[in-house]
Amino acid sequence: MRVEELDTPAAIVELDKLEVNISRFQRYLDEHGIANRPHIKTHKIPEIAHMQLRAGAVGITCQKIGEAEVMAQAGIRDIFLPYNIIGERKLERLMGLAHRVNLSVTADSEFTLRGLAAAAHREGLELETLVEFDSGLGRCGVQTPQEAANLARLIARSPGLRFGGLMTYPSNQNTDPFVIATRALLAGDGLAIGRVSGGSTPGMWQAHTHPEINEHRAGMYVYGDRYTVKNGAMKLEECSLKVITTVVSRPTAERGILDGGSKTFSSDLLGLEGYGLILEYPDAVIYGQSEEHGHVDFSQCARKPDIGERVTVVPNHCCVVSNLFNQVAGVRDGKVEVIWPVAARGALQ
Repeated sequence: MRVEELDTPAAIVELDKLEVNISRFQRYLDEHGIANRPHIKTHKIPEIAHMQLRAGAVGITCQKIGEAEVMAQAGIRDIFLPYNIIGERKLERLMGLAHRVNLSVTADSEFTLRGLAAAAHREGLELETLVEFDSGLGRCGVQTPQEAANLARLIARSPGLRFGGLMTYPSNQNTDPFVIATRALLAGDGLAIGRVSGGSTPGMWQAHTHPEINEHRAGMYVYGDRYTVKNGAMKLEECSLKVITTVVSRPTAERGILDGGSKTFSSDLLGLEGYGLILEYPDAVIYGQSEEHGHVDFSQCARKPDIGERVTVVPNHCCVVSNLFNQVAGVRDGKVEVIWPVAARGALQ
């Protein structure tokens, strides 16, 4: 099948670019002695995760238990779940995973740790647990090195748990001082900080500037999008994920309507103008969306599309777009080589 035969809106991945993106970032981390643990929440596709592992990743990162279950079912055996797992049902599922794969988790409170410890102890497991700290994002994570050291000590004395290190997002100027201070507080306890897991795609090429970090989690580098281009992490020509849409209406001389709206591109703007970049008409602006319609201003374009014309859109945020499609077509030289189900799509629990 050729790309032109795909029904629209269609999510496609240019395989040549995907492969280069995976190998280039893996090579960079290898050169600096940093373990690569890619975040699969971007693509949610086991086949791409296996590509990352074959390239040299030490394991993968999942955001939710449902994602991890899908990846474990696909044969992936080293999974990091940096999310506070709370509630008996979730803990039961987590223990089921821990029996099947090499699983590590995070926590930022005594409440979360006690739940993890009780569940793991009942199952006769030893669960590697990292302490999450807040490097400035204002999301999850302990606020001070003293809090991190206190939780590390609690992990160390809790049957069922093993202290694995520290985790944060994103890696920034606050990361190394926090790790150094926490290490000093733990020196007298004989507790080593084995892993320091940092992350982000925007800062992925600066991972080596954080000497305390020995593991990096990035997700969007496989696909790229307008946001990663804006922040300088990738170039437009390196973006592998595109959405093909059809112009279904030209109500006025300057306005066009695409067959993809918020259920195709999401409503993420991320500080950008418009909801995606139309490669064939780079001066056009997708200024608005209905659920199934993309509203485009073509007034600045010298040539304007006809009804029925197909256009290619680089989305603002690849992660959410991936989660909106049941499948992604892998293409090379204009031909569809593979159709991948987005197997972990909607795995929010």
